[in-house]
Amino acid sequence: MTEHTHTHPHHGHHPHAEKKGSELRLVAWEVTRNCNLSCVHCRASATMGPYTGELETDACLSLIDDIKETGDPIVILTGGEPLLRPDIFEIARYGTDKGLRMVMAPNGTLISEAAAKRMADAGIRRISISLDGATREKHDAFRGVPGAFEGALKGIRIAKAVGIEFQINTTITKSNLDEMPKIQALAVELGAVAHHIFLLVPTGRGKYIADQAIDAAQYETALNWFYDQRDKTPLQLKATCAPHYYRILRQRASEEGKQVTFQTHGLDAVTRGCLGGTGFCFISHTGTVQPCGFLELDCGNVKRTSFKEIWNHAEPFLALRNVDNLTGKCGCCEYRRVCGGCRARAYEATGDYLSEEPLCTYQPASKKQKN
Repeated sequence: MTEHTHTHPHHGHHPHAEKKGSELRLVAWEVTRNCNLSCVHCRASATMGPYTGELETDACLSLIDDIKETGDPIVILTGGEPLLRPDIFEIARYGTDKGLRMVMAPNGTLISEAAAKRMADAGIRRISISLDGATREKHDAFRGVPGAFEGALKGIRIAKAVGIEFQINTTITKSNLDEMPKIQALAVELGAVAHHIFLLVPTGRGKYIADQAIDAAQYETALNWFYDQRDKTPLQLKATCAPHYYRILRQRASEEGKQVTFQTHGLDAVTRGCLGGTGFCFISHTGTVQPCGFLELDCGNVKRTSFKEIWNHAEPFLALRNVDNLTGKCGCCEYRRVCGGCRARAYEATGDYLSEEPLCTYQPASKKQKN
């Protein structure tokens, strides 16, 4: 993640949410920024470090204590490449012993039989592996390293053999938009439990491939296609960084006279659009807490302030928990409680994380936009 030169406007005048705390469901924790790949869309602009200021083992274990005191979330150990941390299994085991559901987001290339067994022993319940193409050529070009595709498939096979379930994550761009059916078919063939799609948020290295981002109309088409797969695939489907999907779910269900059913717990929980600061947060490799990995707002650092204090009292979190704070067409949209717009894309486009989502074709029924 690169530093921003602009600052966000002061939001102190916004009314706060009705309650300080919000139920913490999911924490993505960048345990290291070191990585053996250099993916073109990388939020962290991660490379082989070393990076300074990463949390020591004891600080990591204390952070897990603090997370447990704050709520009972799923903790995603991510990076960089989490398997490059020598103490990763100790961290995972500690979280498991505390009763937290620990999952991991490796790229697959470093999963050996020994590593997979240690993952299972540490209580890792699920891993997510990214496939951004259905072929070696497409995926390796995206990941920036020859052999990344074969490495991911090998890692999947090894993890599956020791009983760790896995999901496939795909970041949708112009280069793989037409491959989505093939990627999903490959996920089924490999035995994945879920397919999660991500819409590109232009931060970190992703800024340099912003021309690869699909436009608002393509976005709408892709999300409607994803909706159509719900009854056609055994996979659990979830759209992330794509809050409009939660509007489409309701629109389509209403047109079809269906009741929308939501799974509210677990990694595949389909609850509402942008969860940044409401049910989800991100912790950076140096301990900075943010609403999400793409929204670079420093809400406090766990080296100086307890995680619980940050989650319950940080100004941006309080502002994000009240949808009445949203401005532009998001502020008057009848779907704002279920969608909320991508706050990171709003911030990248305007410098204001509460402004309207720039990548949305929908026109709210009420035209009374809030400025």
